[in-house]
Amino acid sequence: MSLGKQAKTLNKKQIDQLLWYVGTLRHAKRNELIVLLSVRAGLRAKEIAELKWDMLTDADGEIAYNIRLTDIASKGRSGRILPINMQLRLKLQDWLQDASKQRGFDIASSHVITTERSARTQAQAIVNMFAAWYADVGLIGCSSHSGRRTFITNAARKISSVGGSLRDVQALAGHSSLAVTQRYIEENKQAKQQVVELL
Repeated sequence: MSLGKQAKTLNKKQIDQLLWYVGTLRHAKRNELIVLLSVRAGLRAKEIAELKWDMLTDADGEIAYNIRLTDIASKGRSGRILPINMQLRLKLQDWLQDASKQRGFDIASSHVITTERSARTQAQAIVNMFAAWYADVGLIGCSSHSGRRTFITNAARKISSVGGSLRDVQALAGHSSLAVTQRYIEENKQAKQQVVELL
């Protein structure tokens, strides 16, 4: 992905705007969950589509505190364990309650994101949903990758405050190379100016 063609990152106001909008549509809970899996967990469209409940639940069938994303559900060998953001965890708990009432639900094999006609969805359908949602709210230059870039950028900016490093962000992103992770991170011109003044 070239730098000139990267999806734009989102600020808090834009994330709130997107969540509000998808919450007004049919399948509001599912739509909100898709957005949160993107911006709060940094999942790719393929990973959102391939996510199963057994990657999210503990031995008691409750939402765990980590996503155990398998290589099969991810890109290449980028499976990983991701801590679940509290806002996302609450949304997953709510969605699991609804999903468990559906006919044919099996916590060991059912997909998290479903459609009216299918027990699962496809990565391209997730890409198309994001494209439509961003267009509807007027966020130009955004795509299904915007939430992932936002997650990685925000993690990179805050990781040192909890004693971590870019290597930890790389692990969260599931990148094989730190150089790839760095390409995802949005520059902050103001921060660069401020840090120079501290030297």
